[in-house]
Amino acid sequence: MKKILMLLLSTTLLISCGGDGKKEEKKENSIKLNTQEKPKEEKEEGVTRIYLTGSDQMKFNKNEIVVNAGDKVILTFEHVGKLPKETMGHNFVLLKEGTNVQEFGQEALEFKENDYLPEGSDAIITHTKMLGGGEKTEITFEAPAKGNYDYICSFPGHVALMNGVLTVK
Repeated sequence: MKKILMLLLSTTLLISCGGDGKKEEKKENSIKLNTQEKPKEEKEEGVTRIYLTGSDQMKFNKNEIVVNAGDKVILTFEHVGKLPKETMGHNFVLLKEGTNVQEFGQEALEFKENDYLPEGSDAIITHTKMLGGGEKTEITFEAPAKGNYDYICSFPGHVALMNGVLTVK
């Protein structure tokens, strides 16, 4: 009976420890891969750096961004997909508080020549240019007053899936 208990105990220990160490090795590799995939959001006194992506699946990698009022915001925006701007273009458009996102997106449809940004619109705080797959751009702006501000991609049909909120504290 003691031999059976010892055998069960040692088998349980061997299984829970991973036996040959392969489980631990895989875990380490996945951690290394994850830290290389996305740059981290960086904050320093008065400056916030944001890394935002858009994909061929019509998704931003973040649907919420938090900054402090008055901060200098440096936003790096990258289209991580492969499709061209003409079929799957992406941009970042930060809208003033209270803007009706759906109405803005509908109006944007008429402005293809202007990267789907309504000319003369007073609803836009800042925006990037329209990007195709593999392209990257950076903009710098001052965070507006405390509040919640919608951001979208204004390419036709994208606003429904590519939207988020910039929260200013």
